[in-house]
Amino acid sequence: MLAIKSLSRSFGGVAAVDNVSFDVQSGHVHSVIGPNGAGKTTLFNLISGVYEPSSGEVLLDNTPINGLPPEELARRGMCRTFQNLQICMNMTACENVMLGAHLHANTGLWSGFLGLTRTADRKLEARAYELMDYVGVESARHAHATQLSFGVLKRLEIARALAANPRLLLLDEPAAGLNDSETHAVGELIRKIAAGGTTVLLVEHDMKMVMAISDHIVVMDQGKKLAEGTAQQVRANPAVVAAYLGVDA
Repeated sequence: MLAIKSLSRSFGGVAAVDNVSFDVQSGHVHSVIGPNGAGKTTLFNLISGVYEPSSGEVLLDNTPINGLPPEELARRGMCRTFQNLQICMNMTACENVMLGAHLHANTGLWSGFLGLTRTADRKLEARAYELMDYVGVESARHAHATQLSFGVLKRLEIARALAANPRLLLLDEPAAGLNDSETHAVGELIRKIAAGGTTVLLVEHDMKMVMAISDHIVVMDQGKKLAEGTAQQVRANPAVVAAYLGVDA
């Protein structure tokens, strides 16, 4: 589904991502891991159109997507969440999820005259309730965003991304700031999303969750790809152990 080909991006002469290549297979959970400063979020920003690469290319369904803005990538089936919550705190939980479906909403002038917008809004609201149930935050259906815990807001953000009906979902540290129970719930949700046919690519620091849910793992260090493979292969790789724990360890 997604191919990363010799991708690089430099900032002021410093290579944040340096000649990285890997493939993302449809229907799987793929994880990108690495120490702080490894280039993981910059890689995500390159894939999702926030940055343009200095060299290399990104292909979605064998079609180059370099330079396409995030809204065009969303139309092509790629959506993402961010490391820091991007929830609209002046809205209800349901309204936040409904925002994710704006690409599919009919809000033209004539639709308003004909009363179709109100009908569409009711359908979007019903879909938002379905997605909130799906991610396990059904109790927040009628709550305002300011009333919700951090863990609920994290899953609400995933529901909003799913409202766009993505084929490829990018999750940037979905377990950041969560306790063990919340992290386990998010891991189970990610596996459920992939089992339902949506391909998942995530950046994550929680190694227990990564090893439990990933079909394929890419390890980065200092902007370069250090290793890739299954959880067992990555866990046993001496270069990965050295990058995380130090050579002496």
